[in-house]
Amino acid sequence: MLAIGVDVGGTSVRAGVVDEQGSLLDTCRVATPSGENALEDAIAGVIEDLRNRHEVAAVGLAVAGFVASDRRSVMFAPHLAWRGAPVGDRIAKRVGLPVTLEHDANAAAVGEHRFGAARGSSVAVLVALGTGIGAGLLLNGKIYRGAHGVAPELGHLTVVPGGRACPCGKYGCWERYCSGTALAATAVELLARHPGRSTVLARETAGDPGSVTGRRVAGAARDGDPVAQRALAELAKWLGEGLALVADVFDPEVMVIAGGVSESAPLFLDEAREHYSGLITGAGHRPLARIRTAQLGADTALVGAAAVAFEEAAERQVGVTG
Repeated sequence: MLAIGVDVGGTSVRAGVVDEQGSLLDTCRVATPSGENALEDAIAGVIEDLRNRHEVAAVGLAVAGFVASDRRSVMFAPHLAWRGAPVGDRIAKRVGLPVTLEHDANAAAVGEHRFGAARGSSVAVLVALGTGIGAGLLLNGKIYRGAHGVAPELGHLTVVPGGRACPCGKYGCWERYCSGTALAATAVELLARHPGRSTVLARETAGDPGSVTGRRVAGAARDGDPVAQRALAELAKWLGEGLALVADVFDPEVMVIAGGVSESAPLFLDEAREHYSGLITGAGHRPLARIRTAQLGADTALVGAAAVAFEEAAERQVGVTG
């Protein structure tokens, strides 16, 4: 059996044909349109493109937004056009295949549990560090969604009361200190405080603080820039603190770090582990969760969405034969 996984993000719509062993056989990508109809046109287009080359049985959509507990509609997506939209049914009608929706971090967690860094674990947490923080929680191999389908919003745990403003309306959220956006914000603050200490980063972004990005900071840190390295150290500290909070609540076997920022994990992850191991309640007297980076890389949510589609197809088959 083959399924199509579609990762619907604010920048691009990526689709791929995936087999039941998690192998990605073919891919297709288009830019994310701004309008609701145009977005659904784009999704249907990449599905049809792949269907022309492969015989597939189902589709899974990984969506950066709140997915209803029945996984048929999108309640809210901050970077997409949907608001209370029955996306699953509309796409299914257009492409003639069963379509299942899943939050993109949940889909990534499923992908890593089935085929990657969390394989075989009974309790696993995925933390996706990107523009913000997305998170997924698996209990006994099943996604935990909460009562209304929106859990766990770990990125909006308050770690600094009255701290940096967050687009969610609160202040001091974890993702304001530990994400690609946070890394850039920290670097800008450090450049303002210590204008003479940077070399690479100051030269590259002179006169335009808006040109400082998380990716650029990571690159400068690799080149030995002291301000960029300090910014990465701050991110490591906050990652460790946040993971300690998460471990105190869920006591997972493994915590998987995914998302674009994880590509720079060699620059910060060992330091984050040290912070985590010293801050967890009962430090030194309890087992520690393994902290690993996502093995599926940028394809994690796409492969996970296909895995969700496989599960739904199997459940439908059981219902028919039962």
